[in-house]
Amino acid sequence: MDTVRGVLIDIDGVLTVSWEPLDGAVDALRAIRDAGLPVALVTNTTSRTRQRIAATLVDAGFPVAQQDVLTAPAATAAYLREHRPDAACLLLNSGDVDEDLEGVRLVSGPGAEPDVVVLGGAGPEFGYEALNEVFGHLQRGAELLAMHRNLFWRTDAGMQLDSGAFLVGLEHAAGTEAVVLGKPAEAFFAAALLGLGVSAGEAVMIGDDVESDVLGAQAHGLTGVLVRTGKFRPDAEDGVDGHRPQYVVDSIADVPALLGLG
Repeated sequence: MDTVRGVLIDIDGVLTVSWEPLDGAVDALRAIRDAGLPVALVTNTTSRTRQRIAATLVDAGFPVAQQDVLTAPAATAAYLREHRPDAACLLLNSGDVDEDLEGVRLVSGPGAEPDVVVLGGAGPEFGYEALNEVFGHLQRGAELLAMHRNLFWRTDAGMQLDSGAFLVGLEHAAGTEAVVLGKPAEAFFAAALLGLGVSAGEAVMIGDDVESDVLGAQAHGLTGVLVRTGKFRPDAEDGVDGHRPQYVVDSIADVPALLGLG
């Protein structure tokens, strides 16, 4: 850990649950900041804009600014602006993130003929009618993008189903494969590293999702740290397909000591 020059931290399940700070999380982030390590908060959260996320964290006592936050919607918008700048996009998402989709041409309604369908985070909007409409567009040749593949996440009410569960069904039904823009996409981690000005070998990723956060980061050269909070389940320590997290700690509160910050 003596080579770490930058820290990537997931938000939901690591710093907060249902936007309430976890024990020791505020102090841990302050300790990392005080040590002079640059921090990127990297999240697949699709229900809030970067500005709202930062404001919520600041209100909870975290030393955070909007530029510290990288979201899956922001990464999706960047991809669309670069690769499909004129595309008509149908968005299926729970939450208002339009502010982070600047430059994206969104379409909706009965007469919409999207070139691209974008799946965000799941919620009440993911009913049969909406999913069947997406299926129809995919059959007609629309490209499928997904902000993430998360199957579930933890709230104060327990585990909740997320859009990854629906994404798998749509891919199989339509005979297509989605382009995923949030974690664990390499471009997502690369954007965070670029913002910090560090290489993958100089960065550590702290997350509660063993696949998207930790193993995803390790696959791209970062050091992975799994926390036993949020969506963590005991079998996560065994890893996936022979790949295991490099470090496992009880919570973000243990990370400063892991980094040798005293």
